[in-house]
Amino acid sequence: MMKSNDRFIAKELSWLAFNDRVLQEAADPRNPIVERVRFLGIFSNNQDEFFKVRVADVRRAVKQKERHGVSGEDKKLLNRIQEKISQLSSKFDTILEEVLQQLEAKKIFFLTPDTLSEKQGKWLIHHFQENILQNLVPIWIQADTDLDKHLTDEVSYLVVEVKKNSDRRYAIVDIPDSVPRFINIPPDRGHARNYFMMVDEVIRFNLNEIFIPFVDFDSIQAWSMKFSRDSEYELEDDHDLSYMEKLNLGMKQRLTAEPVRLSYDRTMPGELVELLRERLGIESVDSIITGGRYRNFRDFISFKAPGKKYLEHKPMPPLPCHHLDQHRNIFEALDENDVLLCYPYDRFSYFTEFVRQAAFDPAVVEIKINVYRVAPDSKIVDSLIDASRNGKQVTVNVELRARFDEEHNLELTERLNDANIKVTLGISNLKVHSKLFVVSRKVDDDIKRYAVVSTGNFNENTARTYTDFALFTSHQGICKEADSVFQFIETSYRHPKLKHLWLSPLTTRSTILKKIDREIDNANQGIKASIKLKLNNLVDEEIADRLYQASQSGVTVDMIVRGMCCLKPGIKGLSENIRVTSIVDRFLEHTRLAIFENNGNPEIFISSADWMVRNLDYRIEVTCPIYDQDIKQRLIAIMDIQLADNQKARIIDDSLENQYVARGNKRKLRSQESIYYYLQREKN
Repeated sequence: MMKSNDRFIAKELSWLAFNDRVLQEAADPRNPIVERVRFLGIFSNNQDEFFKVRVADVRRAVKQKERHGVSGEDKKLLNRIQEKISQLSSKFDTILEEVLQQLEAKKIFFLTPDTLSEKQGKWLIHHFQENILQNLVPIWIQADTDLDKHLTDEVSYLVVEVKKNSDRRYAIVDIPDSVPRFINIPPDRGHARNYFMMVDEVIRFNLNEIFIPFVDFDSIQAWSMKFSRDSEYELEDDHDLSYMEKLNLGMKQRLTAEPVRLSYDRTMPGELVELLRERLGIESVDSIITGGRYRNFRDFISFKAPGKKYLEHKPMPPLPCHHLDQHRNIFEALDENDVLLCYPYDRFSYFTEFVRQAAFDPAVVEIKINVYRVAPDSKIVDSLIDASRNGKQVTVNVELRARFDEEHNLELTERLNDANIKVTLGISNLKVHSKLFVVSRKVDDDIKRYAVVSTGNFNENTARTYTDFALFTSHQGICKEADSVFQFIETSYRHPKLKHLWLSPLTTRSTILKKIDREIDNANQGIKASIKLKLNNLVDEEIADRLYQASQSGVTVDMIVRGMCCLKPGIKGLSENIRVTSIVDRFLEHTRLAIFENNGNPEIFISSADWMVRNLDYRIEVTCPIYDQDIKQRLIAIMDIQLADNQKARIIDDSLENQYVARGNKRKLRSQESIYYYLQREKN
């Protein structure tokens, strides 16, 4: 039997392979040039989070084992991670150079101090003095300066060397968030050109303006740098503190957590690098990453295309839902049949309208919703507050530990409390990651419930770029069980009786295994057996092992996994009947879908849960069956379209090389575009 480390791919290396696919999109000439710029930003943002979360986790494991004198697989894994990151950094630099050249071909120029004209330089000095200088307060690096206490992780800095004769002084200048990241500079000739300079370069160009009033020097120069801290925190075990107080203290731990990465301009002098390492407490197991002049490439995500529309993707206007439009209100539409919306192809506004209608419908008596991440100016939250004002009982479960959204959710909790809304904060040891909205309505002296079960957050902003499914239903079995999930969150010692929904951490894992086992039994009896899965991540080894067993029994397993996949497909004697692809395109693939053949009567489920230990055992997650036959056929069609993608699908295997699916003699099929047009035809 193969050893565990031979049967599975390390999730961290699999994640880096995913980010490599993002980088492929930046390199893909089929993408409009500004979209390629944005993919560079997405790649950079992903890398930042990877260090703060994944690398930090491995690093903690390494340090703990080193304290016990044990040298293990974790140290080898960390070395492999660093090796892969170095390769990706070099690849990034090459693609960046190519993209900048392509931008220039489209008359879009990113200037540096060396490429400014005299006229542009004068304009930039004036702009700096009027709009940027007042935001800058350099920190001198003195003999006793502890940079670890003074600097903030993920902020881009310039490290400045001021030289007078043989004396050198160093200072740190932070790049302020209060000014635009891209400065649009007037052209010095012709009006068809667009000139930009990143704010880092603007500050670099104006170093004299900052220092010359106070310091004499012969030369002055600067190099970019930033660092990342471990994002993990622990909640205080103090019974005298409220949960919100514990979370606030936990978040403060991030401000002083140990650094896990130093990223700097590769032209920075070695002695200055050593000084930064010493003052930041960068240890031997930490990552030291060299790169170009600019450190915060994640800013490119928000780069706006100047001028011509062909520089970006053609718009895909969200589609209407005629069934919902043909009724007086959404309740009447759902009384007739279920509705499935596929974001961002369908309009998310139907959900915000559902919440709005529930907020003032006289028949509605109660509203419940899970909140994990919401938009900053959420109409959903406004409607929930209006519902409370209208005398309806409103319960909102806010997940305060949604990573990097904790502060926003704390503020949201206070706002909801001020509106006399009942706010629940989940279960202390379980994140609430389910996406549920339940409305109770009085109909003919009885209570009828309506529900929305979604694979993604109720967030107006991410619904424009994340693919997700949302089932709108009045199926009373599903709706009552969805309502019971909220009761479980409040009284977790009382387990709900479930016939329709799967609920993590109670039933999801066992139900998944039973469904796989049924397909194995069918295959062993000579009955056609298959499983089709769409997930963000598959890293649960027990389930991966059961899928290996299914493959060995003759079950055909087709999977689309966007991110991490620990399973090794296509291995003879282990997984030759398993095929895995990954799609990275203009929208972030976020849907979770499972289709089990079930002897010719397919069972179909949508879910908030990925197949990871944390989602199955340590979170509140909901998986929902699809009963409506039309919706089932639509989901099967969407899955088949994605499995046939030969433009943006990559093959996932143990080589992690991200080879594109070969087109052969088949027509080109780009699944995200094809799904949009499929849904458009279906609605006409």
